Amino acid sequence: MDDTADQDQHHGRADGTGRTDHQEDPAENPAAAEERRTRLRERRLAAYRSAERVLSRPAYLGTLRERLADLEQARDVHDLDETSDMYGSGVVEALEERTAALLGKEAAAFFPTGTMAQQVALRCWAARTGDRAVALHALAHPEVHERHAFSQVSGLRPVRVTSEPRQPTADEVRDLDESFGTLMLELPLRDAGFLLPTWQELTDVVAAARERDAVVHFDGARLWEATEHFGRPLAEIADLADSVYVSLYKSLEGLGGAVLAGPAELVAEARTWRHRYGGTVFQQFPTALSALAGLDRELPRLPSYVRHARVVAAALREGFAAAGLPWFRVHPEVPHTHEFQVWLPYDADVLAEAAVLQGEATRTLLFARPWDRGGPGLAFTEVTVRAEGLEWTADDVRSAVVGFAACLAEACART
Repeated sequence: MDDTADQDQHHGRADGTGRTDHQEDPAENPAAAEERRTRLRERRLAAYRSAERVLSRPAYLGTLRERLADLEQARDVHDLDETSDMYGSGVVEALEERTAALLGKEAAAFFPTGTMAQQVALRCWAARTGDRAVALHALAHPEVHERHAFSQVSGLRPVRVTSEPRQPTADEVRDLDESFGTLMLELPLRDAGFLLPTWQELTDVVAAARERDAVVHFDGARLWEATEHFGRPLAEIADLADSVYVSLYKSLEGLGGAVLAGPAELVAEARTWRHRYGGTVFQQFPTALSALAGLDRELPRLPSYVRHARVVAAALREGFAAAGLPWFRVHPEVPHTHEFQVWLPYDADVLAEAAVLQGEATRTLLFARPWDRGGPGLAFTEVTVRAEGLEWTADDVRSAVVGFAACLAEACART
């Protein structure tokens, strides 16, 4: 769960029901709707904080005191007697060098956000290729979650390779009827269910872009999680791309930030644009230290999270079947990362109420993230397995599904 307040905002959700402003019941008074949203979100957060069992407890949902304690534990990752960083020196440089080495790239630059890092990378490639068109998936993060930043801020032109809820194919890239200078691949594709291609599919897609004389950029916000699926180290995966962006908080539990890695000349140019975009921050040592700690502590554990997510997913399917639900889907059936989707044939607000009821009654919160509307009478949520989830056996998951089904019946009766 890298969720809750952050994910509500990320998806335009005002509450835990999955409804957005244009999905509300037209008969509901706006003030009443806002009150309902606020109340349900507060209940969900309270249920999460008091839960004794969750599948994931991300650090960023902790209190300020807990976050400061986490930072205190980072004292062993860097020399704390070193002079503090200024405009990217010191500990920030150490983070950049370590990330570049992990990804097998010549150089890397720290950015305060991934949105900025990717815009800078792609505008640099556009200047080098002479083509401002960026080929990408319709569900890619810049298309869905960045308010048209490519075109509004950087003068780039997104070209959609496909809108299908899967990774693009080599034929789609090869046969795209528009020119493009850069192909951007989101690995994994979060809004399609944290999907990854097979290794052969990925190499074929990259080769198709090369045939068109395009460069390849990986939106690798969660690339850290992909090694188990591909069966290859990070450097070998990243080697397929000309440049790679990685997040420092989505998987690594850092305080924020991102890193762009690639050829030394590109990274040098990116630093110039980082300054122009206002991203050369005076001091970033808390974020850098937390990221270095994440590389030490969380990165080695991610493969175990992925493996156990597959156990959890299988147990959820078995539990739903045993509970006699009319229809359900765990997507993908075998998770590609430690995150996946669960779809159920109920309104999002009913499912959100059921999840909260279970947490309040049992202090076990099986579904801690918001539920999002996927269609009439259909909703989905995202499930993440982290360290806390490793304690759940398959029987624990199946038992929790039984409890959730009972709460779902109660929520339906209340509606």
